[in-house]
Amino acid sequence: MKVEIHSTTILSVRRGPLVVVAGDGQVTLGNQVVKGGAKKVRKLGDGRAIGGFAGSAADGIALFERLDEKLQSQRSPLRRAAVELAKEWRMDRALRRLEAMLVVADAESTFILSGSGDVIEPDDGVCAIGSGGGFALAAARALITNTELAPRAIAEAAMRIASEICIYTNSTLTIEELS
Repeated sequence: MKVEIHSTTILSVRRGPLVVVAGDGQVTLGNQVVKGGAKKVRKLGDGRAIGGFAGSAADGIALFERLDEKLQSQRSPLRRAAVELAKEWRMDRALRRLEAMLVVADAESTFILSGSGDVIEPDDGVCAIGSGGGFALAAARALITNTELAPRAIAEAAMRIASEICIYTNSTLTIEELS
């Protein structure tokens, strides 16, 4: 029997020169919360980029390590590293089995990466993944359109809203920023 693991809401908000990636800390196994303070957001590439993962924790961490290697060893820009990772992820037999998605951002770009080879750059600088991603995305878009709030404040408010709606999202946040 396969136990379905739901873990997370990851949100990225970009406004002007600032970008944040926020993630909640809840991990559930079946119908139980097994961890409330997981860290699914971190800095990458010697602090030049930030990212968050949704899905299997081990798979998300493995993908972060691969992306981090590409950013550090080649000093390549995030755009190139993201495309290279997506190609590997899609083509490599072992990587294809990984069950996670990533949101990554640097000073210039934000991307959603998936195992089917997707490298998606949002039109408005706002994107989200995971169980509560749709809720956080809707709240963040409303806030970015109708307020002058900074990206961090938008992310905090949108994630709080998602945590009040999605049972797989909590309000224990990890937020990384780049300016």
